[in-house]
Amino acid sequence: MTGIRFDHYDWAGGREAMLRFGPETGPIVLAALPLFEEANRTRQFVCTILRALAGHGIGSVLPDFPGTGESLVATADATLADQRRAYVALAQVLGADTYALSIRSGALLEGDATLAARWHLSPQSGEELVRDLERARAAAGKPESDYAGNRLSFEQLTALREAVPRGDGRCRIVRLDTDPRAADATYPGAPLWRRSEPDNNIELAQKLAADIAHWIAG
Repeated sequence: MTGIRFDHYDWAGGREAMLRFGPETGPIVLAALPLFEEANRTRQFVCTILRALAGHGIGSVLPDFPGTGESLVATADATLADQRRAYVALAQVLGADTYALSIRSGALLEGDATLAARWHLSPQSGEELVRDLERARAAAGKPESDYAGNRLSFEQLTALREAVPRGDGRCRIVRLDTDPRAADATYPGAPLWRRSEPDNNIELAQKLAADIAHWIAG
């Protein structure tokens, strides 16, 4: 099967929706969008990457996590610990041949999941994420509990400030060529997560999919 299918997965706290792309056998890529508004700005782009991966014969899933997407868990009630539990539960169901594809703060969700390897695009620390949220809140003149339209608990903010992406094991870090930080590879392109509206870059998505396919094969 190579089309897009709606599916779901279960974790200790309930059931969450996900999309499936490409074949369901062989290596599976578990994609994690950035948290909060960056998820809306990059969803179409990530879906384009996953469709391109299907063209390489690689299946993938794009899940909601508690408090994200269409989850029944309110953002105000979401915790990083639960989001990581859900990630771990899904990775266990998908099996040992599961590869992380995480964008920006999506890398914070991987926690201690057992994965074949990790591929991160412009990974962001939790401290950087919270700093961005606080800047956006201050610029918009919002109250302290309102972060770009999201009500976040003190527990969630504290956990995010302390969170860092995992880089152990087989981990490939990819960045845009405008980012001077260390990377295994860089590609030209604008940071879609900084746009005011959702956007896409099909050419970049296809290049990243080829990078991922080659990395998995290697």
